[in-house]
Amino acid sequence: MSFPPTKSNATPHNEVGKGFVLGPDDGDAYWWLGSLTLNKVTRTSTDGNVDIVDHRVPPGYAPPPHIHRDQDEIFYVIDGHFAVRCGDDHWQAGPGSLVFLPRGVPHGFTLSNDAPGRTLLINAPAGFADLISELGQSTNELVIPGPDVAMPSPEHAGEVSEKHGIFGA
Repeated sequence: MSFPPTKSNATPHNEVGKGFVLGPDDGDAYWWLGSLTLNKVTRTSTDGNVDIVDHRVPPGYAPPPHIHRDQDEIFYVIDGHFAVRCGDDHWQAGPGSLVFLPRGVPHGFTLSNDAPGRTLLINAPAGFADLISELGQSTNELVIPGPDVAMPSPEHAGEVSEKHGIFGA
């Protein structure tokens, strides 16, 4: 059984206790540290329990190793092939893979150079989407940003990340 894609221009719902449906390109879109990220589910709709972001990254994308102080992170790979590290463990994750990264453990990933990648990042409790909305640049263009898009200074990115409980490893 399949269902046709939704065709709404919905943004994440902001009322606890109310369900909603978002289409593949719906959500609050941000150019964030060289990626396109759509905040799909935020703390306002889950009473702070979880947030979910659609993270679209260019080939070769590799955020620096980091630690989430307060959130467990799960990412479900939709497209791309990722080399993932978590503590002393290293894995390969392709489409359909689910990766669990516990809070307090250094982790990171590198996307292969073959093609762009896409994951759903699920964080519990909520908070990661807050970092994206504070540090990212709101956009209506649903494309991975090019090198001409302004990036925050490393100092500012570090300060905002630490404010949200994410530290370099």
